[in-house]
Order: sequence, then structure tokens, then C-alpha cells
Amino acid sequence: MRYVRYFCIAIFAVALISVALANRAVVPLKILPTEVSHWFAVNPQIELPLFLVILGSIVAGLLVGFVWEWIREYGQRAEAARQAREMRRLEREVARLKGEKHQGKDEVLALLDEAS
Repeated sequence: MRYVRYFCIAIFAVALISVALANRAVVPLKILPTEVSHWFAVNPQIELPLFLVILGSIVAGLLVGFVWEWIREYGQRAEAARQAREMRRLEREVARLKGEKHQGKDEVLALLDEAS
């Protein structure tokens, strides 16, 4: 299975390198459309190779997806934490009740009673 994963990573790397080599032309990247930039009297623009724009967009999309998923799963994580706290509380209560049950008994008899 490990080799399959390495093979997939290698294919993905070759695809990314081929995209980068095919898109080396420098393109202007505008932050705002021309019509909107006149309202603010700014025209932010930067010159980047096209493959950086493409790969940067992919990375930005992945980050947005990871954050979105982390926020979406908050309820499930909170519920799991609540159940873990409840389980620890119940385990402490069971241990306390077992201690009360065997209080005053011989230690050997208490151990035998717990084992069965």
C-alpha cells in the first residue's frame, strides 16, 4: 500500500511540474476589477508567472476547504469531548461504588469477588 501511495504522489508531482513548465509566461494579477479599482483610486496589480497563480489558487482553495471542514466538525468534536468527560465520571463512580461494596471485607475475598 505504501508503494501505491508513493506512485500516486509521483504522478501528482509530475503533473504539477508539467503544468509549471507549460505556464511560465508572466501575467498581470489584478486584485480588483478595473471598474471597481477606479472607485477607490487604486489599481493593485502584480506580475507573476502563470503557474504560481494556478498553484496558489489550488493552495488557497485547499486552505479554505480545511478551515470550512474544521468549523463544520466542531459539533462532533464537542459531543465526543462531552462523552469522554461523562465516561471518566462514570468510571470514577463505578470505582467508588466497588470500594464501598467491598469495604470491611477481607482483601482476598474482595479481589476474588471483583474477578468474577
